[in-house]
Amino acid sequence: MKRKILSLLMSGVILSGLLTGCNQGQDTKNNTEVSEEVTEDVATDENQELESGKVELTVWAEEDTFELMNTMIESFKREYAGQADFEITLAAQSDGETKNALLGDIHNGADVFSLPDDQLLSMVAGGALSPVEDAEAVKAANLTESVAAATYNDVLYAYPYTADNGYFLYYDKNYFSEEDVQTLDGILAVAARSGKKFYMEFDSGWYLYSFFGNTGMEVGLNEDGVTNYCNWNSTDGAIKGVDVTESLLKLTSSPAFVYKEYDSFVSGIQSGKVIAGISGVWNAVAVRDAWGEDYGACKLPTYTCAEQQVQMASFTGYKMMGVNPYSEHIGWAHKLANWFTNEQNQKLRLEVRNQGPSNTNVAASEFANQIPAIQAVIEQSQYGSLQRIGNSYWGACTTYAQEILDGNPKRKEEQELIDILVEGITASTVQ
Repeated sequence: MKRKILSLLMSGVILSGLLTGCNQGQDTKNNTEVSEEVTEDVATDENQELESGKVELTVWAEEDTFELMNTMIESFKREYAGQADFEITLAAQSDGETKNALLGDIHNGADVFSLPDDQLLSMVAGGALSPVEDAEAVKAANLTESVAAATYNDVLYAYPYTADNGYFLYYDKNYFSEEDVQTLDGILAVAARSGKKFYMEFDSGWYLYSFFGNTGMEVGLNEDGVTNYCNWNSTDGAIKGVDVTESLLKLTSSPAFVYKEYDSFVSGIQSGKVIAGISGVWNAVAVRDAWGEDYGACKLPTYTCAEQQVQMASFTGYKMMGVNPYSEHIGWAHKLANWFTNEQNQKLRLEVRNQGPSNTNVAASEFANQIPAIQAVIEQSQYGSLQRIGNSYWGACTTYAQEILDGNPKRKEEQELIDILVEGITASTVQ
């Protein structure tokens, strides 16, 4: 790719460690410090001339989206027929690893690529995102939260296209009433009576957050963009760190609770052994195929903690299309990214893959209102927050969760368990 000079003022950029991707709603770890000056003098490409000759563009996307992406590419070529000779190539790239792949070799990276919102700050700091053209039109067309997730220092850096990268509860209506699924206790009781299981990927910081997020205790990214603050070991307040730990030990000892006995949530429901579980819209089609008309979805339940019901929280997430600032055909790259994320194609993505749109018109459509998973992720979003977490969080959560799952085999005091967790979360480097 031809080099372009970007006027990006950065200080203290740190790129340490690797992101761990997950299947569409996965744990990605932001470990890059972004200076307050990064976007002070950003050059935009709104006046880029569109070439009329041969235009070669490479697009990175998840391989299982290729059929849909090719449909969008063909419609793009029809829309701009005669304006250029397009050669657009799709290349497989996990969204969870976009940041690593692009920053590892930005000059040979894709012209247009999909990324989850939690990679945005790292990409901005690395000079890997060309600011959005016609930003005001893109902002007006999409949900406020999705625009905020694609923005840094008032500059829109990517084109939003989904607002569904969160998690919620799926359940089989054959077994549960709407009242049953309001509480985790109710879900476990029904599953136990039925000889069935409730599934949750417990040993992941992405899901573990659900038990701490609405307790009044906090975790988040410090101003350095690398380290975390966390008071999950608090000994004050209505809910303390030990209270959550006690609740988790009780949950994981339930005979109705499973987290790894099956290859995945999907394989569990397909076998008929799992009748409820926590997952995201990426499994909506599989759930619908397995449960048919009995497929139910709603916000996460409450769980019992310190003798009260606490609403389970979630990380919310958005996906977006970015443009490589070193693209040889950057004007057309912006046109293509905008095309992938326009109202027409967000509607197509919703209809074909049941992906929740960020476009306000599509999100309010009758079709979206008929999909339980889309409505569930919207309902849960009021109890969620953007994932802005430093790298040390993930390993610490996995270690803590594994001790809980093992039943605290070393018989540590609950305060010690939670103190060790917070020490790991707030560590300056990955242990």
